[in-house]
Amino acid sequence: MLEIKDLTLTLRSDGRELVRDFSFTLHPGDRAVLIGEEGNGKSTLLQYLADPARVEAYCEASGRVLCRGSIGYLPQLPPPALAGVPVCTLFEDTEWYEHTGTLAALGIPPELLADTRPFGSFSGGEKVRLQLAALLMHRPDILLLDEPTNDLDIDTLRWMERFLLGCRLPVLYISHDETLIERTANVILHMEQLIRKTQCRITVTRAPYREYLARRAAGFEKQEQVAQKQRDDHAKQMARWQQIHDKVEHQQATITRQDPGGARLLKKKMHAVLSTGRRLERQAEDFEDFPEYEEAILTRFPADIRLAKGKVVLDLFLERLTVDEGTPRLLAENIRLFAAGGVHIGITGANGAGKSTLLEHIRRQLAPRRDITTGWMPQNYAAVLDIHKSAVEHLAARYTKAQITAARTHLGSMKFTHREMLCPIGQLSGGQRAKLIFLQMVLDRADVLLLDEPTRNFSPLSAPVVRSALREFGGCIISVSHDRRYLRQVCDEVYELKKDGLHRIVLPAEEDFGNG
Repeated sequence: MLEIKDLTLTLRSDGRELVRDFSFTLHPGDRAVLIGEEGNGKSTLLQYLADPARVEAYCEASGRVLCRGSIGYLPQLPPPALAGVPVCTLFEDTEWYEHTGTLAALGIPPELLADTRPFGSFSGGEKVRLQLAALLMHRPDILLLDEPTNDLDIDTLRWMERFLLGCRLPVLYISHDETLIERTANVILHMEQLIRKTQCRITVTRAPYREYLARRAAGFEKQEQVAQKQRDDHAKQMARWQQIHDKVEHQQATITRQDPGGARLLKKKMHAVLSTGRRLERQAEDFEDFPEYEEAILTRFPADIRLAKGKVVLDLFLERLTVDEGTPRLLAENIRLFAAGGVHIGITGANGAGKSTLLEHIRRQLAPRRDITTGWMPQNYAAVLDIHKSAVEHLAARYTKAQITAARTHLGSMKFTHREMLCPIGQLSGGQRAKLIFLQMVLDRADVLLLDEPTRNFSPLSAPVVRSALREFGGCIISVSHDRRYLRQVCDEVYELKKDGLHRIVLPAEEDFGNG
């Protein structure tokens, strides 16, 4: 059991509170998901619960955390120092033979545990699975998982769903996979930053995700109706009061001195009218507030970006797709892919199949073209973002003064505070960095988007907005994704990368998609 008592977390840099006086108990059987917009402090809260020392350099804390048992914590990103560590080192102090079922479910062959290749040479999904295996082999009593679904292939996502549903341990996790959240979470913790990030709020609901969203929407609608009715009724009362006030005031102005008794009555009447006005003003202080909530915002692509349907964007035949790990390793053969203007293509497949390598190959092939403008979102954002520069500095290196002014406006509309615009990009959340990359594509007026896991760092509340923006994009999209909802809603064509090339697949009905 994990018990949180009156926890307050405050950023040292600007005094912004991430949580205030927060209390919550994580019980056995709880599958609690932590949701919220990008940059709201979800990972910071999870890191603090795992080990307060992880955040003490940039975050002040008060309150208590009581833990009964050992915590197994999966970070959002592997520690940089792990990149050069041989995989076998992760498992050297574990009794892996007692966990063959877990290894099989994760698609990890036992011989891989003795592999001397560095951890950093594996794909993103393979890294997540290896870390999960090492974590589970230490038999923790409580699980804290920061985006365990990032980069997992669809088969492993299905395993993750089954694992969470069957897990008897208390689990608190962050995930951006809406399908997984809908199928597994029975407790929702919603972190919000309101009024331009000057107030924080955490809402705890012991219900499935869809039920939470329905309750939230109904509650906001009712609150808004009550607040609006109170104000409408009050406006009518004030209008009637104003008429009476003006009438008495006019009578006072026109009464003759020959009627002192009438003047006294009017003065008394005006006193009563003013008293009524003050009472009506006091009533307004007790009105129901209009609901405060965060809206997911992403800069939209210009509507005038269009590519003719007959325009050939890509006509690819690749005999061999290899990756160089000291010695070249064959990933796939005989890859064919054709993309025309306006088509949205999704590529999926098992972890390590070579999807990111293929997308990088496509990027290099399209880069010299002058008849198209290519936008690029790699899996590793550091490949296109200098994490030591601020968002404004990064954009200023490429754009005109007028564009920078527009960029500041865009960043503000996407809920970036002044500090977040000026702090190093390395201090921003993954979702904020993704927004910055999207903004760069908008400013470049890119008409071909190459996207490696475009929704991986967006909250389940932001993801529908991202999907909508990309679905409406008039150019060509070639993307790698394991996001089942993204593949269904955004992509016109979906291909699975296998050893013998790309195979077009038809997605099953959404209610069945992802069931194992």
